[in-house]
Amino acid sequence: MNNNCAFINCNVINGNINSEIQNNMVILVNNTGTIYKIGKKTEIDIPSNYKIIDIDNKFVMPGLINAHVHLFSSGKPMKAASNDNLQKLLFKFFDTRLGKALLKNSMKNNVITALNSGVTTLRCVGDVLYKDVEIRNEINNCSYLGPNLIVSGYMISVTGGHGAPHVSIISDSPWEGRKCVRKNVKEKVDFIKICITGGVTDARMVGEAGRLQMTEEEVSAICDEAHKIGLLVAAHVESKEGLRIALKGGVDTIEHGSEMDDEIIDLFKNNPKSLRGYSALIPTLHAAIPMNNLEKSITKINEITKQNSSIVCNGMISGIKQALASGIKIGLGTDASMAYVTHYNTWRELDYLVRYVGITPQQAIYHATKSNAEIIGIDNYTGSLDIGKYADFIVLDENPLQNIKTLSKPCIVVTRGNVINKPKIKKLKKIDDLLEFI
Repeated sequence: MNNNCAFINCNVINGNINSEIQNNMVILVNNTGTIYKIGKKTEIDIPSNYKIIDIDNKFVMPGLINAHVHLFSSGKPMKAASNDNLQKLLFKFFDTRLGKALLKNSMKNNVITALNSGVTTLRCVGDVLYKDVEIRNEINNCSYLGPNLIVSGYMISVTGGHGAPHVSIISDSPWEGRKCVRKNVKEKVDFIKICITGGVTDARMVGEAGRLQMTEEEVSAICDEAHKIGLLVAAHVESKEGLRIALKGGVDTIEHGSEMDDEIIDLFKNNPKSLRGYSALIPTLHAAIPMNNLEKSITKINEITKQNSSIVCNGMISGIKQALASGIKIGLGTDASMAYVTHYNTWRELDYLVRYVGITPQQAIYHATKSNAEIIGIDNYTGSLDIGKYADFIVLDENPLQNIKTLSKPCIVVTRGNVINKPKIKKLKKIDDLLEFI
């Protein structure tokens, strides 16, 4: 049970794209974990039954939202990622009683790591055995403290497609696509994730990462089935033609992205087959930049993977710049669990957007909070510091608008009104040391 709390002496960054820092603010959080009042210290009377927490003029902003994660790995590079036989053995083990228990425990630890790093919402875009659904339910039932989880269960792919057969269920026709949607819906997922093109991790030739794997008819059937019951559809896409097929089919969010043309830009902004009339872009620079920029002697990837990484990374950066220039709605995610993408480094995605795309820290924070919440359909309860929304926020020693890296070390994390003081994170030092030079 939460306590009524009054957070005083806050320098507030609301999450809006042009919001300025508001000094000497008070945030009242009631025992339901929602924001009851927010305003200047001189304008708010603090009820006598509220516990006072003095923020001491530190900076308060909405908790980060990571809109593209997987939970099945830590981000430490694994040999199994590029070895089919090792993958088969690993996922066969996951399907045993012991394997399921170890997998779930690892996923739970990854979720808590993300929370302690300042991420108060995770959107899980493909995991195995519906363990993401189980963990979401346990958090919602207050079995333990965790972030808001938005989960997709298994991805949907074609035979031999991206993520198949271990992280995806298989569809090879429009009707099979509908069946896969129904199967995931039965498991109570929050949205549907599909793979329209190949991906870097399982490509076996140069160019395969963005090669089309689904037809427009298949995509349309899946989107229609999901939209009928109000579920959004996210699509793994890493090429221009993949974007075209996805958007024409009615996909709601493009994950990763690529270079665009005028038709694609128009479809993003006005997409009659999408659930809400528009589609949005969720880039994942953190998954692309290390694999592209680190030497092969470090990553141990082959030349095919290296070239595919370069193609996808450059296409993604071009697509983000086009989207920003065209007014396309943009969020962000990290693709956590991929090689070198840990669950505590969401701040790096914002840093990459600032350094590689050229946006301001203020804009990056907006994309990681309010914009992300709107894109994934949860802005009614989180994403900004507004009355009636969950008290999901972080407290920082320094101003993140001046130093984005301060996001890497929150001194307080608040999730649904629950306060975590001095959150602790077990980090992977070798990975962090490498990333500092990118």
